[in-house]
Amino acid sequence: MEFNDVLNRRYSCRAFAGRSVEREKVERILEAGRIAPTAVNRQPVHIWAVSDPEMLDFVKGVTRSNYGAPLILVVGCRPDKAWVRRYDGKNGAEVDAAIVATYLMLAAENEGLCTLWVGSFDPGLLREILPGAEGYELVAMINVGYPAPESQPSPMHGVRKTMEELVTRDV
Repeated sequence: MEFNDVLNRRYSCRAFAGRSVEREKVERILEAGRIAPTAVNRQPVHIWAVSDPEMLDFVKGVTRSNYGAPLILVVGCRPDKAWVRRYDGKNGAEVDAAIVATYLMLAAENEGLCTLWVGSFDPGLLREILPGAEGYELVAMINVGYPAPESQPSPMHGVRKTMEELVTRDV
Protein backbone atom coordinates (compact mmCIF):
# COMPACT_ATOMS: atom_id res chain seq x y z
CA MET A 1 0.00 0.00 0.00
CA GLU A 2 1.21 3.51 -0.77
CA PHE A 3 2.24 5.34 2.43
CA ASN A 4 -0.08 8.30 1.87
CA ASP A 5 -2.95 5.85 1.38
CA VAL A 6 -2.14 4.33 4.78
CA LEU A 7 -2.19 7.80 6.36
CA ASN A 8 -5.44 8.81 4.71
CA ARG A 9 -7.30 5.53 5.33
CA ARG A 10 -6.54 5.26 9.05
CA TYR A 11 -9.30 6.27 11.42
CA SER A 12 -10.23 5.60 15.05
CA CYS A 13 -12.20 2.36 14.88
CA ARG A 14 -14.93 1.90 17.46
CA ALA A 15 -16.44 -1.37 16.20
CA PHE A 16 -14.30 -4.45 15.69
CA ALA A 17 -15.28 -7.75 14.08
CA GLY A 18 -14.88 -10.89 16.17
CA ARG A 19 -12.11 -12.17 13.91
CA SER A 20 -8.67 -12.68 15.47
CA VAL A 21 -5.54 -11.13 13.97
CA GLU A 22 -3.17 -13.52 12.22
CA ARG A 23 0.11 -14.15 14.02
CA GLU A 24 2.26 -13.05 11.07
CA LYS A 25 0.46 -9.70 10.97
CA VAL A 26 0.93 -9.22 14.70
CA GLU A 27 4.65 -9.93 14.30
CA ARG A 28 5.02 -7.37 11.49
CA ILE A 29 3.19 -4.77 13.56
CA LEU A 30 5.38 -5.43 16.59
CA GLU A 31 8.49 -5.21 14.41
CA ALA A 32 7.39 -1.72 13.36
CA GLY A 33 7.22 -0.76 17.03
CA ARG A 34 10.62 -2.29 17.66
CA ILE A 35 12.32 -0.26 14.93
CA ALA A 36 10.54 3.03 15.71
CA PRO A 37 12.94 5.88 16.46
CA THR A 38 13.53 7.06 20.01
CA ALA A 39 15.63 9.93 21.33
CA VAL A 40 19.33 9.01 21.25
CA ASN A 41 18.07 5.47 20.51
CA ARG A 42 17.62 4.89 24.25
CA GLN A 43 14.48 2.81 23.58
CA PRO A 44 12.91 3.37 27.02
CA VAL A 45 9.70 1.70 25.88
CA HIS A 46 7.94 -1.63 26.20
CA ILE A 47 4.96 -3.10 24.34
CA TRP A 48 2.56 -5.60 25.88
CA ALA A 49 0.63 -7.52 23.20
CA VAL A 50 -2.56 -8.90 24.73
CA SER A 51 -4.69 -11.37 22.77
CA ASP A 52 -5.45 -14.14 25.26
CA PRO A 53 -9.23 -13.91 25.85
CA GLU A 54 -8.97 -14.11 29.63
CA MET A 55 -6.20 -11.50 29.77
CA LEU A 56 -8.15 -9.31 27.33
CA ASP A 57 -11.08 -9.32 29.76
CA PHE A 58 -8.79 -8.11 32.57
CA VAL A 59 -7.19 -5.43 30.40
CA LYS A 60 -10.54 -4.25 29.03
CA GLY A 61 -11.65 -3.82 32.65
CA VAL A 62 -9.42 -0.75 33.08
CA THR A 63 -11.34 1.39 30.55
CA ARG A 64 -14.83 2.07 29.25
CA SER A 65 -13.43 2.29 25.71
CA ASN A 66 -14.05 -1.32 24.73
CA TYR A 67 -15.10 -2.07 21.22
CA GLY A 68 -14.42 -5.79 20.82
CA ALA A 69 -10.83 -5.63 19.60
CA PRO A 70 -9.15 -9.06 19.62
CA LEU A 71 -5.72 -7.51 20.23
CA ILE A 72 -4.66 -4.73 22.56
CA LEU A 73 -1.16 -3.29 22.41
CA VAL A 74 -0.17 -1.40 25.54
CA VAL A 75 2.76 0.97 25.20
CA GLY A 76 4.69 2.08 28.25
CA CYS A 77 7.89 3.97 28.92
CA ARG A 78 10.54 4.28 31.61
CA PRO A 79 11.34 7.94 32.27
CA ASP A 80 14.43 6.89 34.23
CA LYS A 81 15.85 5.28 31.05
CA ALA A 82 15.00 8.07 28.63
CA TRP A 83 16.97 10.92 27.12
CA VAL A 84 16.52 14.25 28.88
CA ARG A 85 16.89 17.58 27.10
CA ARG A 86 19.65 19.44 28.92
CA TYR A 87 18.28 22.92 28.30
CA ASP A 88 15.09 22.53 30.28
CA GLY A 89 15.07 19.00 31.71
CA LYS A 90 12.30 17.78 29.36
CA ASN A 91 12.16 13.99 29.58
CA GLY A 92 11.65 12.26 26.22
CA ALA A 93 10.10 9.00 27.45
CA GLU A 94 6.48 9.85 26.71
CA VAL A 95 7.36 11.25 23.27
CA ASP A 96 9.27 8.04 22.50
CA ALA A 97 6.25 5.97 23.56
CA ALA A 98 3.98 8.08 21.35
CA ILE A 99 6.28 7.54 18.37
CA VAL A 100 6.25 3.77 18.96
CA ALA A 101 2.46 3.77 19.33
CA THR A 102 2.07 5.70 16.08
CA TYR A 103 4.32 3.25 14.24
CA LEU A 104 2.20 0.39 15.61
CA MET A 105 -1.03 2.00 14.41
CA LEU A 106 0.29 2.77 10.93
CA ALA A 107 1.73 -0.74 10.58
CA ALA A 108 -1.65 -2.20 11.58
CA GLU A 109 -3.40 -0.05 8.97
CA ASN A 110 -0.89 -1.24 6.39
CA GLU A 111 -1.91 -4.82 7.28
CA GLY A 112 -5.56 -4.07 6.55
CA LEU A 113 -6.48 -3.68 10.23
CA CYS A 114 -8.06 -0.86 12.18
CA THR A 115 -6.92 0.72 15.41
CA LEU A 116 -8.06 2.95 18.22
CA TRP A 117 -5.65 4.76 20.53
CA VAL A 118 -7.21 4.63 24.00
CA GLY A 119 -5.86 7.19 26.43
CA SER A 120 -8.66 7.00 28.98
CA PHE A 121 -7.74 4.09 31.25
CA ASP A 122 -6.69 3.43 34.83
CA PRO A 123 -2.88 3.15 34.60
CA GLY A 124 -2.46 1.92 38.17
CA LEU A 125 -4.85 -0.96 37.68
CA LEU A 126 -3.40 -1.78 34.26
CA ARG A 127 0.12 -1.78 35.74
CA GLU A 128 -1.06 -4.39 38.28
CA ILE A 129 -2.42 -6.61 35.49
CA LEU A 130 0.49 -6.51 33.05
CA PRO A 131 3.55 -8.63 33.86
CA GLY A 132 6.71 -6.56 34.31
CA ALA A 133 4.91 -3.21 34.16
CA GLU A 134 6.26 -1.92 37.47
CA GLY A 135 8.28 1.25 36.90
CA TYR A 136 6.63 1.97 33.55
CA GLU A 137 4.47 4.94 32.74
CA LEU A 138 1.65 3.47 30.65
CA VAL A 139 0.94 5.82 27.78
CA ALA A 140 -1.46 4.11 25.37
CA MET A 141 -3.74 1.16 24.88
CA ILE A 142 -4.15 0.49 21.17
CA ASN A 143 -7.12 -1.61 20.12
CA VAL A 144 -6.28 -3.58 16.97
CA GLY A 145 -8.42 -5.76 14.73
CA TYR A 146 -10.58 -6.08 11.67
CA PRO A 147 -13.34 -3.50 11.44
CA ALA A 148 -16.92 -4.60 11.93
CA PRO A 149 -19.16 -3.97 8.89
CA GLU A 150 -20.80 -1.01 10.64
CA SER A 151 -17.47 0.63 11.52
CA GLN A 152 -16.82 4.03 10.04
CA PRO A 153 -14.87 7.18 10.89
CA SER A 154 -16.48 9.65 13.27
CA PRO A 155 -18.00 12.79 11.72
CA MET A 156 -15.05 14.77 13.14
CA HIS A 157 -12.43 12.56 11.45
CA GLY A 158 -12.06 14.72 8.36
CA VAL A 159 -12.10 18.04 10.19
CA ARG A 160 -8.59 19.44 9.89
CA LYS A 161 -6.95 22.83 10.18
CA THR A 162 -5.88 24.39 6.91
CA MET A 163 -2.20 24.28 6.02
CA GLU A 164 -2.03 28.03 6.68
CA GLU A 165 -3.43 27.58 10.21
CA LEU A 166 -1.09 24.73 10.98
CA VAL A 167 2.23 25.67 9.40
CA THR A 168 4.47 28.73 9.61
CA ARG A 169 6.84 28.68 6.65
CA ASP A 170 10.17 30.35 6.03
CA VAL A 171 10.45 32.19 9.32
